[in-house]
Amino acid sequence: MNVDPSNQESDLPSNIGQPATRALRAAGYFKLGQLTQITQQELLKLHGVGPKAVERLGQALVAQGKSFRD
Repeated sequence: MNVDPSNQESDLPSNIGQPATRALRAAGYFKLGQLTQITQQELLKLHGVGPKAVERLGQALVAQGKSFRD
């Protein structure tokens, strides 16, 4: 069964930009909480995810009392 990433429910912040959102969804990340399993460096390896998007994702995680993996 193929899952269309565009149909997945997501709570990723909208201020990270569409390229970053598409890259995260294509990599299987639809929920902010999933990002606690990876490092910032791993995120930056995704085409479309830059330092600004990582910073904003980090801020959103901190607001929920979470963080990226060390």
